[in-house]
Amino acid sequence: MVAADEGPVRVDSWIWSVRLTKTRSLAATACRAGHVRVNGERVKPAQLVKAGDEVRLFHAGRERIVVVSRLVRKRVGAPVAVECYVDNSPPAPTREMAAAAGVRDRGAGRPTKRDRREMEQLRGRP
Repeated sequence: MVAADEGPVRVDSWIWSVRLTKTRSLAATACRAGHVRVNGERVKPAQLVKAGDEVRLFHAGRERIVVVSRLVRKRVGAPVAVECYVDNSPPAPTREMAAAAGVRDRGAGRPTKRDRREMEQLRGRP
């Protein structure tokens, strides 16, 4: 168990360390794309997080909302990672709900801008 309670940690490193993303480069890419917010603000990968910060990550079609409870610099095992944050995320949609939202018929052609916006709204994306 590697704890770094003495100072802040980069947000991309922390997201990877607590196993919210599979790789650190995926975490950094999510930050650059604007899919990571710390206390409501879009952040760059080098943004520092500290205990008590709220981190929102949109990854794999799902929004994760976590509050940092402990800082770690290196990747830790799953049981330890769960202790490093408080998960306030909405429950994951069931497979049936995920499949039903935004499914188009084969051969229906390319969706219009209006169709695309309706599909994104069904999926819960802003």
